[in-house]
Amino acid sequence: MLAVLSPGQGSQKPGFLNPWLDLAGVEARLRWWSALAGADLVHLGTRADADEIKDTARTQPLLVAAALLAAEHLPMHDVALVAGHSVGELAAAALAGVLPAEAAVTLAGVRGREMAAACALEPTGMAAVLGGDPDEVLAALDAHGLHPANRNGAGQIVAAGAIAGLEKLAAEPPGRVRIIRLQVAGAFHTPYMAPAEAALAGVAGGVTVADPTRVLLSNLDGAPVGHGREMVQRLVRQVTAPVRWDLCMRALADLGVTGVLELPPAGTLAGLVKRELKGEGAPEIVTLNTPDDLPAARHLIARHGGPAVHPPTSRFRVVVSPAAGVFTPVADLAEGAEVGAGQVVGHVAGRQGPVEVTAHHTGSLTEWLAHHDDPVAPGQPLVRIGGSH
Repeated sequence: MLAVLSPGQGSQKPGFLNPWLDLAGVEARLRWWSALAGADLVHLGTRADADEIKDTARTQPLLVAAALLAAEHLPMHDVALVAGHSVGELAAAALAGVLPAEAAVTLAGVRGREMAAACALEPTGMAAVLGGDPDEVLAALDAHGLHPANRNGAGQIVAAGAIAGLEKLAAEPPGRVRIIRLQVAGAFHTPYMAPAEAALAGVAGGVTVADPTRVLLSNLDGAPVGHGREMVQRLVRQVTAPVRWDLCMRALADLGVTGVLELPPAGTLAGLVKRELKGEGAPEIVTLNTPDDLPAARHLIARHGGPAVHPPTSRFRVVVSPAAGVFTPVADLAEGAEVGAGQVVGHVAGRQGPVEVTAHHTGSLTEWLAHHDDPVAPGQPLVRIGGSH
């Protein structure tokens, strides 16, 4: 099985679209999408410097457009699975047939502008925390009032929140970690982005959607999403929810993916997959950055691809914590019990009071991943639920 991945913010490089403009129709396509996104994508992808394309309002539609442009030159009918990291999920949703390409670019423009506006409300930031014990890292983040905005696997967690909290984390780091401050405008994928989530929801509600035609993984919990409207709701929710790329990579392994192709600007996700899914059965990986890489990409699709006529599903779903706090499972729910969609499986007691934890899908409760009185962080897996969706 082949997976096509769309990268997120931070992967952009000055001039990375220059080679693509030599292909017929690409510049006209970009100019049309520029009108929808409210940003000059031709300029941003060719002549803009690093500082200009670091602007959240510009970066997000640029990345979505780049992934979709490259995919138009591939035999996507032989691709069974797609996924995207953060804003890359919009491109993945379009490649799965949930959204028209024009809608994905438009929503990326709205998302970028609104997240930039939310960043301006108060000083926040992000820092990559590399290495260390994950539980210790999460506990340190919670102690400093920070959020695990990205769980990227391969020993990488991105902390986000108030500048003061990030400074305290750097001054008092957990053991055996390296902390790198990220040059970003604010605390993405945290409650600080609530105004942007509300604004995006107001626009996304009017988009015409369809159910996916291939397996489409969600950043929320790494699970395949079978309904278009649910995916759009998840895309909106993801503005404030942690990116669980670690769970997406676990799903790649669970579903038996043998080949991975990263769309431009490629490299970041391919590196994470290479470090996380190694050893026997590791997928073959190709990065697509320029038209010169198209033959290798097509060859990978020919060897690992196949139409997703009956898209497979993962053997489990993961329910994650909606907040930081202490977890209490429902007392009479034992492993092996059947649970229904919307059923309460536990509570998280945090600073704002108890929050219900509900199952998103019907299935069998296969494994508790957190137990009574365990401290949990937002996005932390709490329980596996088996069965298809």
